[in-house]
Amino acid sequence: MSTPQHTILAVDDEPHMRRLLEISLRQAGYRALSAGNGREALELIQQQQIDLVVSDLHMPGMSGLQLLEAIRKQYERLPFIMVTAQGEIKTAVEAMKLGASDYILRPFELETLEIAIQKALAVNRIQLENAFLKESSQSAVTGLIGNSVPMQSLKQMIQQVAPERATVFIVGETGTGKELVAKALHDASPRKSELFVAVNCAAIPVDILESELFGHEKGAFTGAVKERVGKFELANGGTLFLDEITEMPIQLQSKLLRVLQENIVEKLGGNRQIALDVRVVAATNRDPLQAVKEGKLREDVYYRLNVIQLPVPPLRERGEDVGLLADYFLHKRQGKLSESARLCLQQYRWPGNVRELENILERAAILAGSQTIQPQHLPADIAQPMAVATEASSAASDSNDLSIPHATEIIERRLILQALDHCQGNKTKAAKLLEISERSLWNKLNQYGLR
Repeated sequence: MSTPQHTILAVDDEPHMRRLLEISLRQAGYRALSAGNGREALELIQQQQIDLVVSDLHMPGMSGLQLLEAIRKQYERLPFIMVTAQGEIKTAVEAMKLGASDYILRPFELETLEIAIQKALAVNRIQLENAFLKESSQSAVTGLIGNSVPMQSLKQMIQQVAPERATVFIVGETGTGKELVAKALHDASPRKSELFVAVNCAAIPVDILESELFGHEKGAFTGAVKERVGKFELANGGTLFLDEITEMPIQLQSKLLRVLQENIVEKLGGNRQIALDVRVVAATNRDPLQAVKEGKLREDVYYRLNVIQLPVPPLRERGEDVGLLADYFLHKRQGKLSESARLCLQQYRWPGNVRELENILERAAILAGSQTIQPQHLPADIAQPMAVATEASSAASDSNDLSIPHATEIIERRLILQALDHCQGNKTKAAKLLEISERSLWNKLNQYGLR
């Protein structure tokens, strides 16, 4: 991952001082610009993306304080370092009150200036990230749960893809955990120390989505009372996750394509180009090629995003993970699951995938209270296998069915479930309680479809 090069604007009316600052800033690894007065500086700030301003206090026409005031009316977060002379501490304090990041006293060592710049940029980034995290309603991510073959394959693919910068297209049904996959990709990448920013393209109104992604300048439209940092700029150095990309308006997809191709973004109402180093991960619950045919997704955007495709398996294809997921969700609520209820969950087809499982377990835990969750606490369509077995047992009793194999199956089913419940799912202990071998127990679980 490359580190974005910051642009520093040096403002000083003395030509030799401007030249010295430019050379020093370039040697320190920054892109350096200079202005001979405040008005020239404001014009540059309007035209280009400036990451920090270093300005002298005393300049003809517009002083450093006046320049700072003018900048703060338009750009609240732009770091500003004031250069003052010895004996002007009161003025420096006034500059800090107006929103300066720091001040340094003339004459100064270039190392002192470089330290002040690094500190101001770091503080500005932390403030930006804190504001995002405070506003964000994202739930805590705990990683991918599951040891099934499809999940092992997905985890292996994530480890292979994570170190790269290439865009990734995650495809999977609703509720399969596509955002978790994107977060796992970010956490396994060199970008893990930077922000992971998620945007649900289907949840944000069309007229707001463009500003949400690219940001806007103050006064760009009615209601734009201050500058807004877009999600692309916020994710600079990190990962931007675009969920439900096929719900993004077609006209906006053309602007997205330009950003993806050129790694540059422009805010609404401005013409400053902001250089980006963002890894973009997109996701959809549709068939992406079908979305292209239906005009929901631009073909060029699809091919630009689909450098690497990660299919997320539905829960019905990873049945052995159901128990692990159930235990995880119930652990948060300090709930317990009976073995009969666990078997019901494992036999269900899960059209709503992991999200449906979590919601059903939350409901079951509420209904069970402090008791262990039983099949009767589950929705009828999920508890049906247990109900069928109970009805079969009742029917056999009512009709005085004398079929030994049929009656034996009903009794064995009931005893196996009771033993597993008593042993909290431990197959070895349950087999001992039933006085059969563990292998025989596994055979009967397979025979009766109870695995």
